[in-house]
Amino acid sequence: MPRVIPDPPYDLARLIPEFAPLAMETVLLYPRSGEPGARDSSLGGPLCWPADEPWPYCTRSGHWTRGDVGGSWKESKPGAVPMVPVIQLFARDAPWLDFPEGKDLAQLVWCPLAHDEEPGGSVVPRLYWRDEAETAARGTLPGAPVPAEGEYDADLVPRPCTVSPTPAVEYPGYDLPEELLTALTPRLEELQERFGFWYTEVASALQNKAGGYPAWTQEPDWPHCGAGHRMEHLFSITAEVAYGRWLPLDEHEPGTEPPAWDAPARSDLADAIGPDLMIGDAGGVYLFLCRRCPGLPYAHRSDSH
Repeated sequence: MPRVIPDPPYDLARLIPEFAPLAMETVLLYPRSGEPGARDSSLGGPLCWPADEPWPYCTRSGHWTRGDVGGSWKESKPGAVPMVPVIQLFARDAPWLDFPEGKDLAQLVWCPLAHDEEPGGSVVPRLYWRDEAETAARGTLPGAPVPAEGEYDADLVPRPCTVSPTPAVEYPGYDLPEELLTALTPRLEELQERFGFWYTEVASALQNKAGGYPAWTQEPDWPHCGAGHRMEHLFSITAEVAYGRWLPLDEHEPGTEPPAWDAPARSDLADAIGPDLMIGDAGGVYLFLCRRCPGLPYAHRSDSH
């Protein structure tokens, strides 16, 4: 079920009308530690994977892992590493997301090891679009292969989470064109002085989500496809922010004084919020898609504080 989120501290598009035509709909996923099934939308949960389709492996060399969380980096032995489930999203749970024609299931997996040659030294993802009924008719894989001890980085394996896809409206944060930012800065500074929030905190959600704008923690780095088209943002996978503007109202700590858009999470829920990932230093992985080219090519970026 969609969650109820607080109103923003101020209406950005009403107070600065130049933002209005830049509005985009996002689908906030709100992953919470749980036990999703293979026919459920989830983050890090089991996938509705066809029994007659081989599970994907990463065969690249140059893997780096830390083994224990916080340990030193070391290069692992070359070889095939089973990818791990990251996102499964059914159209029935997220009708606001634009699925390709004839597809109603999106699945994202990635290699749970860092790669030097990838943007930001990040994971290697793979994206699959499926038809749920056709996939179920083929029979589903009873369980995915699990990487062996020492063959994965625990920081890059999301714990199984249920999700609550929730539509919301976003505006560009750090993606605001430089010339427009320059022109609007005096009014944006007035809003910050009046309400205490810089516009980027109100505009886009640093959350696990589908669509909308990436909430970059570094300079924006939008990929282009081979034909030169700028790709659209499809998924963000990040450490979940357990307070503030985008936290559902029912998860606020009761009796707290701050307004709803600045409230902390309930103490009994704080440890259950998010997929328990560490991508760089509280960064994220962003997946992008080109819908204008055959085959729907995709690309990814990674950043951190």
